[in-house]
Amino acid sequence: MVSMQHPHELFIGGEWRAASGGLLTLVNPATEEVFAEVAAAGPVDVEAAVAAAREAFDEGPWPRLSPAERAGYMRKLSAAIAARGEAMDSAWTAQVGAPVWMTRGSSAATAGLLDYYAGLAESYAFEDVRPSQGMQSEIAVVVREPVGVVAAIAPWNGPLGTMLSKLAPALAAGCTIVMKPAPETPIETFLIAESAEEAGLPPGVINLLPADRDVSDLLVRDPRIDKVAFTGSTAAGEHIAQICGSRMARYTMELGGKSAAIILDDFSPEEMGPALAPLVTLLCGQVCINYSRILVPRAKHDDYVESLSAAMQAITVGDPTDEGTVMGPLAMARQRDKVCEYIDIGRAEGAKLATGGKRPAGFDRGHFVEPTVFAAADNSMRIAQEEIFGPVTAVIPYDGEDEAAAIANDSDYGLSGGVYTHDTDRAYAMARRIRTGNVTQNGREFDLTNPFGGFKKSGVGREGGPEGLEAYTEIKTVFLPRAPTGLSS
Repeated sequence: MVSMQHPHELFIGGEWRAASGGLLTLVNPATEEVFAEVAAAGPVDVEAAVAAAREAFDEGPWPRLSPAERAGYMRKLSAAIAARGEAMDSAWTAQVGAPVWMTRGSSAATAGLLDYYAGLAESYAFEDVRPSQGMQSEIAVVVREPVGVVAAIAPWNGPLGTMLSKLAPALAAGCTIVMKPAPETPIETFLIAESAEEAGLPPGVINLLPADRDVSDLLVRDPRIDKVAFTGSTAAGEHIAQICGSRMARYTMELGGKSAAIILDDFSPEEMGPALAPLVTLLCGQVCINYSRILVPRAKHDDYVESLSAAMQAITVGDPTDEGTVMGPLAMARQRDKVCEYIDIGRAEGAKLATGGKRPAGFDRGHFVEPTVFAAADNSMRIAQEEIFGPVTAVIPYDGEDEAAAIANDSDYGLSGGVYTHDTDRAYAMARRIRTGNVTQNGREFDLTNPFGGFKKSGVGREGGPEGLEAYTEIKTVFLPRAPTGLSS
């Protein structure tokens, strides 16, 4: 049991208060046992949280503090979250089944995103004095002001990182926030709220609404919400975009992926398997940038499949609390059912099941599935086009680099990708041909000090880097006869 100070209350307007929505029941995916219950928000709580965030933005000090003053609070918040790092690490394992080798120390490190944006806030040009070519004014001051009240909606697979990727730039810009975690993984946001209270953030700057998905809809539809920051499925993102579009609310979205790793002919089969298997099975495949399509030269297709299959078979599947476990269970029963359904679809479509495809031996409980490789797949198959979100990949043969690029781009998604070659010039040339938001040579990089996001149905806008801060601002142009005091042209 992860210790929380107020598991049965909501943090709204700087206070812990009773919830109106009952309780959320949390189930351990490795044991299928209930391990915690926390407060659930109802419609009354949505009204209170949005009102508190609105008042904090319209009348409170937060947007009016200097960037340096906000940065000071953010560093205190980061330290308070880092101090709860072990609890957050344990929560990720208990809620999602992330193995301890992956979670240990990760939360304290993730809190550093607040420090990064604190530093960026102190150095960022929120005011830019430019010459004006207008008829009356000599100077234009281009100002970036906070967008307003933000609904930050996070998914269940990476609950802390995805929430902080919204919270940190929003705070740096001067916004106020309503946090809406996934109902399966709310614990981290309770600990963030505790940390905000400890750090002394002004009331209403951060508010907490753990609840089922109907509350997300109320939040998105509320006209007092200026921006929605969402990470989740493409289907949910399309729904949110329609609502936001109907009232011209701002939004950024990080959605699904069907990331392709392109293996060029100088990268040997012996190298490929050990390099790719961990990037298929990380978090049991429940990562939007995992390599769920692997494109290989046709002439050596069987050799690449053999190497990858051997590496996948070598992955230790088991209890995520065991030190030797590399891959734990899927996060919930419905996700395991979905993955198993796609494995059946792959067989029916005619792809060759090279390894995996069933529950691992010896596991009668828990949402476990074997690391799975389909060979000789065609990119038109559903297993190559649809996001499975499990430890399943499709190996697709190609003839020549032109065809490889065409196959990689033949997707509704464009979130991430990789090029495996020992020639950096070839890697860069191929990367520029792929319509995807992030490309890595010989691996898969994830670095939120640089922009992250996708093309096509993989999302709108970017998180990370200065671009992530800009997404929480509006641009205002002020025309003046001269530069104001303290600013120079």
